[in-house]
Amino acid sequence: MKIQGKRQLRNLQEDFNEVFPYLKIEFFKTPHSIGNDSDEKEILDVNLRISEVQEVSKKGEMLLDEEMSVGDFEEKMRNDFGLNIQVYRKEHGKWLQTWVTDSWTLEHQNNRSKVMGDKDDLLVPKNPQ
Repeated sequence: MKIQGKRQLRNLQEDFNEVFPYLKIEFFKTPHSIGNDSDEKEILDVNLRISEVQEVSKKGEMLLDEEMSVGDFEEKMRNDFGLNIQVYRKEHGKWLQTWVTDSWTLEHQNNRSKVMGDKDDLLVPKNPQ
């Protein structure tokens, strides 16, 4: 992911989603610690530019390593680029913050979301008569 001040937060979401299509990231006003959730009232507008929300004005590239734990990824984004993020996965049709499973790798989270994401849809008949 290219972190440059003029890019919008939505651009980072798109970059992340290209590598992990069954996950999403949200940006927050304040940080959270590993193993804790984020207050969803603090979600930032994805149309904001990175430079408008960075706590530390840094640019660079964030390697999206599938073997990195979610907690480490979130912490690296905060420490290296001043961005407060939370990774989400879909389970039973709902987006969940992954704070309980921060020790899981991004790949494991993505695979879990792929399998469980729309599981409830399988229980509903497509064409009820």
